[in-house]
Amino acid sequence: MNPSQSTRASGMQDGSNSADPVKSFCRPRKFKNATRLQNSFTAATERKALLWLAARVPPSINSDHLTLLGFTAMFLAGCSYALARWTPWGLLLATLCLALNWFGDSLDGTLARVRNRQRPRYGFYVDHVIDSFGALFLMGGLAASGYVDWRIAMGMLVAFLLLSIESYLASYTLGIFRLSFVKFGPTEIRILLGIANTVLFFLPATRISGWSHRLLDIGGAMAIVAMTAMAIFAAVSHTLALYRQETF
Repeated sequence: MNPSQSTRASGMQDGSNSADPVKSFCRPRKFKNATRLQNSFTAATERKALLWLAARVPPSINSDHLTLLGFTAMFLAGCSYALARWTPWGLLLATLCLALNWFGDSLDGTLARVRNRQRPRYGFYVDHVIDSFGALFLMGGLAASGYVDWRIAMGMLVAFLLLSIESYLASYTLGIFRLSFVKFGPTEIRILLGIANTVLFFLPATRISGWSHRLLDIGGAMAIVAMTAMAIFAAVSHTLALYRQETF
């Protein structure tokens, strides 16, 4: 082998070696699901209902279809709230969309588990990226509805995303994924919004007794305080737990 051939061979070998880390990175790794903590008011009833529904979903419908349904329904819920600026029927349409969102968003994971078609990394990532965009659609619609101050709506979005980020970081570092806080989870929030929508449909000028502000402004302000407090409490407690685990 002449020197030029030797150089080329050495370069090819070096290139092959440099590609190994990339191949290693792309190779699927063993993934361990975080422990899911769901202790909301409706958790037990909801779990039974989802198992009953999953057993009756036609084989032609899979988890991806349900995920897409949930995403589309949340987008339409935001559009419905924006429509409510001109007609109160938008409020009832938003409630219907929230129910469809519950069906798709809650059932997709249950269906995958019942059929033993779980994709834990894909499912976790897609589900929660969609949740983040869904929150943007929902709060954007509320801000445009005229039923809530846009600053309150944006405050709820920021508080929700802050709490979500903390929850996802805890899933990665502690292996614990908390789906509810102080007995409240996504289903309870949908129920409260549905009740508020119904009240505002019949009594659009509703005020909470003793308060001059609108119903959703008061509820939104309370949600901001609650979600921010939960995010701070969780961040402090998880930081202390990690510190204790990794202090030499």
